[in-house]
Amino acid sequence: MLYRMAKLSIRDLDLTGKRVLIRVDFNVPLSKDAEPRILDDTRIRETIPTIEYALRRKAKVILAAHLGRPKGKHVDSLSLRPVVDRLRALLDHVIGESENVAFAPDCVGPVAEELARQLENGQTLLLENLRFHTEEEANDPEFAKQLANLCDIYVNAAFGPAHRAHASTEGITHFVAQSAAGLLMDKELTYLSKATSDPNRPFVAIIGGAKVSDKIEVIDFLIDKVDALLIGGAMAYTFLNAQGQTTGKSLTELDKVDVARAALDKAAARGIKFLLPVDHMLADKFSAEAKTQVFSGAEPFPAEMMALDIGPETIRLFSAEVDDAATVVWNGPMGVAELAPFAKGTNAIARALSKNEDAITIVGGGDSVAAVHNSGVSDKISHISTGGGASLEFLEGKTLPGVAALSEK
Repeated sequence: MLYRMAKLSIRDLDLTGKRVLIRVDFNVPLSKDAEPRILDDTRIRETIPTIEYALRRKAKVILAAHLGRPKGKHVDSLSLRPVVDRLRALLDHVIGESENVAFAPDCVGPVAEELARQLENGQTLLLENLRFHTEEEANDPEFAKQLANLCDIYVNAAFGPAHRAHASTEGITHFVAQSAAGLLMDKELTYLSKATSDPNRPFVAIIGGAKVSDKIEVIDFLIDKVDALLIGGAMAYTFLNAQGQTTGKSLTELDKVDVARAALDKAAARGIKFLLPVDHMLADKFSAEAKTQVFSGAEPFPAEMMALDIGPETIRLFSAEVDDAATVVWNGPMGVAELAPFAKGTNAIARALSKNEDAITIVGGGDSVAAVHNSGVSDKISHISTGGGASLEFLEGKTLPGVAALSEK
């Protein structure tokens, strides 16, 4: 799945004087105020290098994005209009072109088409929320054609929705002469392809989260790739059940015990380290005010207790594996990271990755990414993925429609 060399990149194109529609990921969190404010502009900032690249080459830049889930209706609170000011400020910082960002009140139709026609070289137009139209998620060909009519060239710089075959990620490519990867897309694919196809070794994957059913395809795919697989989060307790341990009130998927056992057997047959927590932070209830205790060993958990985080010995065990690794992929928390008493394991993994400066470290998934930022170590991580679902599907070995649709070199 080495897309990077096979797919056309924005770097391969002559952009001067061309109308370039760039699919970006501006699905940012907004405040609930009467005039919504952007609470986290990470996704906007990650797209700036692609936009800057096009503007410096005198392209006429048209930006298309979605925000939230308006379900095909115009919802004022989900308008992309608040993004304009932040986008202007960020572009002003890098190239001093803030006054050249316009906003279209719709993403298709005569007004959008006229605004796109009026663009001059080095100017930017942001289209209104794509998902105000049901045709976007339905990948309606006519809607995709309307988007294509706005541009000469299509560039996908949005990794987050690349696993969806929507009009703006897949459909549009059928109606334009050239479809290329933006710089962010290229970066995402470079890191993930390297990790899954030709990793520096030892290659360690850390997978967490609540359910085996959500991650079993990732685990199954990675068993054939990694040297060690570290499992945390509530899903670990389904695996411990598969090994015969009773885990009290811990979240388990009893209908997935056989699936977990099969994964353990597969790892053993391939000689892969498959590490589960050896100690646990137990609580008497799902609450930040819960009574807690550290529990270790293979004995049954106290019947009234549940595991909400990995324990200190597991932190040391997992950190040692990370310290020895040359490539690390991490997706999913080690515990209930949203509750401070049970975020220690997740934050410890973030710090462990940051200390191995010689390794290629890749982090994906909302809770894992949040832990990296909360721990203040984001600048020490090789790559922080902007697409939780897309990175997960990539790690499952699946083809991403938004990538497959891009032009071959």
